[in-house]
Amino acid sequence: MDLDLAQVRAFAVTAEELHFGRAATRLGISQQGLSKRVARLEAALGTRLLERDARGVALTSAGRRFLEPARRVLLQGEHAVAAVRGAGRPLRIDVWGHLYAPMRTLAQAVDAAPGLDVEPVPGRDLPSVAAALLRGESDAGFGRVHALPDGADAGLTHRLVRLEPVDALLSVDHPLAGRDSLSPVELRDSVLRYPAAVDRLDFLTRFATRFGITDRVGSTNLGLEHFVDQVGADPGCFSLVPADGPLPDRPTVRTVPLTDPTPLYAWSLLWRPAQNADPNPQLDRLLGAFTAEAARSRWLEYDPARDWLPDADEAALQP
Repeated sequence: MDLDLAQVRAFAVTAEELHFGRAATRLGISQQGLSKRVARLEAALGTRLLERDARGVALTSAGRRFLEPARRVLLQGEHAVAAVRGAGRPLRIDVWGHLYAPMRTLAQAVDAAPGLDVEPVPGRDLPSVAAALLRGESDAGFGRVHALPDGADAGLTHRLVRLEPVDALLSVDHPLAGRDSLSPVELRDSVLRYPAAVDRLDFLTRFATRFGITDRVGSTNLGLEHFVDQVGADPGCFSLVPADGPLPDRPTVRTVPLTDPTPLYAWSLLWRPAQNADPNPQLDRLLGAFTAEAARSRWLEYDPARDWLPDADEAALQP
């Protein structure tokens, strides 16, 4: 049979997300269009690949057998296109950490390097981006990098490219909302609200551990506006947001700078080194653009007497 690559991609992305809404967003199509593609693929194969019920989406035994060969088919399709386009193909970058607005930093570096052709693609999180890089589906990843369990990031390398101060996001009714600045330890009696599941955000967990914040609560990631509204409705909680990041205009919240020390969020570029891959020739240009912009905008300034970084991020600054 002739496989329709759009249908195969629809299945593969849904299998990774286990959620039709998130998969449709990644593919830039409607959920109805996504469901039709998967249904047509299942009809052509004569078997169900995905189970759908009130709890969500799961792979059938046939779906689990089909997934890895399907990924290889998609990768070969991309290689075929690249062979025709040659070195001129865009540099595919999987971007994660969307509530912290990573596109601002990526755009600033790319804009400073005319002619650099990149194709940013939304990634779900670091583990899924790392897996895509190891499969050769992406050229690079951009977000906050930390060690993954069971060596899931083995074979990848990264470079820290920006340190960004974060502010406390508070309800206007929070007892500390009227302050001009706060030290992180002053937030010990507040609940740290995560914009996703508590086990998904390494930076917030390390921040809470370092400054003795024991009360933590997760959220369902329904976007920045929904998250800001949640914080605004709870005067007992707080979260962290980039100091110059764009926030929805809400009268229910305010941001307060953190000092003594100032926590810094570390953005990195992640990729598979040349000995393990056939890199896109534009990758070196992107690394050079980040280096130049970091020097121009002083992105990598760090003073341990003034700032705080998780240990692994601090180690990444060393030569």
